Amino acid sequence: MILLTGANGFVGHKIMEICKDTVAAPSLCNVTQEDVKSIIEESDADVIIHTAAISDIGACQADPDASYYANVQIPLFIAKASKGRKLICFSSDQVYSGCNEEGPYLEDIVKPGNIYAEHKLEMEQRLLEINPNAVMLRAEWMYDFYLKKSNYLMNIINAREFVSFSSRQFRGITYLKEVAENMEKAITLPGGVYNFGSETTKSMYEITQEFIDLLGKKVKLEDIPARHNLWMNCDKAKKYGVKFSNVTDGLMKCAVDNNLI
Repeated sequence: MILLTGANGFVGHKIMEICKDTVAAPSLCNVTQEDVKSIIEESDADVIIHTAAISDIGACQADPDASYYANVQIPLFIAKASKGRKLICFSSDQVYSGCNEEGPYLEDIVKPGNIYAEHKLEMEQRLLEINPNAVMLRAEWMYDFYLKKSNYLMNIINAREFVSFSSRQFRGITYLKEVAENMEKAITLPGGVYNFGSETTKSMYEITQEFIDLLGKKVKLEDIPARHNLWMNCDKAKKYGVKFSNVTDGLMKCAVDNNLI
């Protein structure tokens, strides 16, 4: 049995849809350690997948205390109450946002560039101190045909005149369906930190130009100055059977699945 936090969120709803024997945890808003302990013990789950978070970087910058509570304190409550259960926590590629190296990044090269990233990295480190068998998944920018949350796919679909990406920025973006489909493998991973998502050798500009052409959209693609790279090497997870399409193939798969082409 899997206990899933954030079941109504962008990532959580897809895991609920795809993964069998999964139950949704109640809201974790303002919970205490005792609340979390009761939720976990009453669930009878042997696996906990924690997706709930404040993931809006701007919101975290504006309210660091709220970010810390959601992105560090609540996961710590969960880790302390997990007691032998397998714990999977979603982290973020943003832990590489301050890196000066070009990438793609291995798991041991990290430098947060914002409050959200700082809190995600602290969460990883402190949870693994409590539970060395826990698995931290550094997820990329995920996309899907999903009306409730802005994401790469919806940004392209909804574009009317132009979209802007850099020919000098490299990052992975990942089809949400493949994230959920890989959870069974993620549960079997040894404890530690894993880059988790699609890989690419193409810039965001190249990826987007190909996708616009695939969709047949008549929008202008503007080449803008590069921000930091968020470009991960996912070989560590692949050694344990975690497999994602490359970025281009993942976008094609998503377009076909949602009758966009």
